[in-house]
Amino acid sequence: MMMEPIPPFIASAYQVKFAASRWEREGAHALRHAVFCGEQGLFAGDDRDAIDAYAIPLVALAMLGVAADQVVGTVRIHEEETGVFWGSRLAVDRDYRRIGALGATLIRLAVSSAHAMGCHTFLAHVQEQNGVLFRRLRWQVVGEIELHGRRHLKMQADLAHYPPCFSPEWGFTALPRKAA
Repeated sequence: MMMEPIPPFIASAYQVKFAASRWEREGAHALRHAVFCGEQGLFAGDDRDAIDAYAIPLVALAMLGVAADQVVGTVRIHEEETGVFWGSRLAVDRDYRRIGALGATLIRLAVSSAHAMGCHTFLAHVQEQNGVLFRRLRWQVVGEIELHGRRHLKMQADLAHYPPCFSPEWGFTALPRKAA
């Protein structure tokens, strides 16, 4: 009797929140390494930099029932000067990019939580191919720059589209898109 292959696990929901535990922070760094060093080859060895010492990491967690199972997305935010925040190192695990809502929900929590912390300007250097996603989320291009050998768009979020989130430790739930 031939057994059918077991389909890959797809979580029914994802929690997007500030990374609070050690395993979440380590998972975020491992994911960044896989995406930026492994897949994209932007960094040799490690993508960590001085900003990691004070940045706030956010994670998207695949939920197994009510328990978090693994880090499947991440971004970090930091305040460069009073009221001016930056988002960087947005990454979603290759196997979870088809979910569709993870990157957008990470961006929404990053901007909304910074907004609650007094942000009046939220910026990011976005790889050119990701500019469409950010434009859809109400960001505008304010400049261009080459970073790590690739063209990036300097983009600014429309804060009016991102109400303050005062509970980023709980964050948001991202639901997978329904298959068409």
